[in-house]
Amino acid sequence: MKKNALPLAEVLGFEASDKRIDILRRIGQVGSISEAARGAGVSYKAAWQALETLGNLAGLPLVEKVVGGSGGGGAALTAAGQRVLQAADALARARQQALASLDSKAGDGAATGAASSRAASALRTSMRNQFACTVGTLRPVQGQVRVQLLLAREGEAPLALHARITRESAQLLGLRPGLPVLALCKATAVRVTGQPARARADALDATNVWAGVVTRASRAAAGGEVSLRLSAKSGASGPHIVGFAAAGHGLRAGQTATIGLDESAVVIAATD
Repeated sequence: MKKNALPLAEVLGFEASDKRIDILRRIGQVGSISEAARGAGVSYKAAWQALETLGNLAGLPLVEKVVGGSGGGGAALTAAGQRVLQAADALARARQQALASLDSKAGDGAATGAASSRAASALRTSMRNQFACTVGTLRPVQGQVRVQLLLAREGEAPLALHARITRESAQLLGLRPGLPVLALCKATAVRVTGQPARARADALDATNVWAGVVTRASRAAAGGEVSLRLSAKSGASGPHIVGFAAAGHGLRAGQTATIGLDESAVVIAATD
């Protein structure tokens, strides 16, 4: 990489509609972080979080303080910040052209699937479990936001997956009911056991608990990886989740098992 080259691919790994880029753009327009935050509909803390994230990815400051003036000072984009916005605009134009081409080739029935596939293909991550979901409800809980994510299942009611994130993250992602998103989690965060699922009526419980049908299980004495189908219907095609069971689990293909996943282990990626 050239000495003065910005890692634009990393900085712009987010969609062009990401609040982070929006905040950066607004700072360039109004010269104030607080004004940019208000215009983007996020808190001042969330705006600073956005700038810190982008600055970490770029390896250079994208905003600098401006001292003096009738308003007592403000903020301005650095040369690196201006280059990031120029690249974001170019990528947005190219993305719109590519999506228009894809949508023109997809039938009405394939439109939703095509959108989810595009979103998933844009991500490169070590997380084995990735699900196309729709945001359901959002509820403040203990200083955080509990986000209900609805995972569609063919011929069955949607599966409710819950995630807990900070209020700033919810703002920056622009989460709202009906928004299509991706839910991701590491396989190592998914606990699998042969014991029956316990009824959980406590609305503040921080663990997702579901029943699944084992499709593949490691026979290692020390326990290991288990793949399960998140469907009660016999012969259903999916969705699937991968997790780990402890030693002596005794699980076999076709058995029903219990899946546990902490809400804090669920990552949300906005695709819109």
